[in-house]
Amino acid sequence: MLPTAPLFGAIPGGPEMIVILLVLVLLFGANKIPKLARSTGQAMGEFRKGREQIEDELDEMQGEDDDSDTEFVDTEMNSETNNN
Repeated sequence: MLPTAPLFGAIPGGPEMIVILLVLVLLFGANKIPKLARSTGQAMGEFRKGREQIEDELDEMQGEDDDSDTEFVDTEMNSETNNN
């Protein structure tokens, strides 16, 4: 069996996370980090809402397709019985 490597490398542990947080504080400043986190959370919420709306629309479309298929079969069966 071939060894597999993670797609993005190893997941950072405790010491690596501390370094990442320190770099973030140095780049953005302590005052902007909560604002960035808040805006990121809002963006994720909007993305989730949009995804759910699309999933609902697809489910509705699939439901309509299922109904139209059965109506077509019923119509065909009725026309065959009327012709006989």
